[in-house]
Amino acid sequence: MPTIPLSVVIITLNEEANIARCLQALGTVADEVLVVDSFSTDRTVEICRVHGARLIQNAFAGYVEQKNFATDQARYNYVLQLDADEVLTEELRQSIVAVKKNWQHAAYGMARLTNYCGTWVRHGGWYPDRKLRLYDRRLGRWQGLLLHEHYVVQPGHTTGQLAGDALHYSYRSIAQHVNQLNKFTSITARERVLKGNTNVTLFHLLLKPLWKFAYGYVFRLGFLDGFAGLSIASISAWGVFLKFAKLKTNTQNAPTA
Repeated sequence: MPTIPLSVVIITLNEEANIARCLQALGTVADEVLVVDSFSTDRTVEICRVHGARLIQNAFAGYVEQKNFATDQARYNYVLQLDADEVLTEELRQSIVAVKKNWQHAAYGMARLTNYCGTWVRHGGWYPDRKLRLYDRRLGRWQGLLLHEHYVVQPGHTTGQLAGDALHYSYRSIAQHVNQLNKFTSITARERVLKGNTNVTLFHLLLKPLWKFAYGYVFRLGFLDGFAGLSIASISAWGVFLKFAKLKTNTQNAPTA
């Protein structure tokens, strides 16, 4: 049975610690591997070329813009979009191969199993963390504002689910998590300004962080992941406070005219 040709598309910026592992795990899934790099200053470009990927460099204007740009540059209409810190398991590879032989939906989702500081996290709302990543680019588009980009299929089309997990190697250290949190909370605060959601009260600064911790650590069983679960719940709660604290100080200091 003939199979459809598939482009695997990855966007990168200084991903030398992850990209080789991602590329090596593709197996025979890809008919093309395209990396769109945002002018990395480490060995990312060199590693991609060693592994035979087609490489395009494009200035980063945002996650939505970069992923749509990368999708448009693919040779084939059927695209698997991966992050550099994601790795296909054998079960997921076989599921993708099966879909290539019998494509039925506009897009397919996959589950992600995240490695956090050396621990595989299965609770706290971090698993299965399903994302639409395998798609017919003619039937959808990446959407979102500054962060939390997501793939959206056109109305009237269906989505399916792939069997197997993508292994997501997220944070290697607590310090890396905290540094990324500082960056992302600044972005999400700006997103709320763009949406006109600038109201900040004691409810946002105190109760929402407490709820974030309780929801992840207790109600979503994050405590079953041990120290990793406690760290994730605590830092996530701190992130909620940071987001609203930054929003409050930014809007207070914003010009009124």
